[in-house]
Amino acid sequence: MAGFPGLSFLGPKSKNMVVAGGLTAFVSGVYFYTMRAVGGTDELQMAIDKFEDQKPVKSDPKAPSKV
Repeated sequence: MAGFPGLSFLGPKSKNMVVAGGLTAFVSGVYFYTMRAVGGTDELQMAIDKFEDQKPVKSDPKAPSKV
């Protein structure tokens, strides 16, 4: 395997550092993208909450009083 032609002037340790930096940047990018996608507002959950707030509250006559 010839490797990267533009990195032929670097030593093996330097090439390893370049690869490690690239992999770290990729993994960090995927992590932060995923956290933003998961942590965003969930429109479906907001709609469910709004629907549940609009439902009339039925009291159960058999339920004990909370007083």
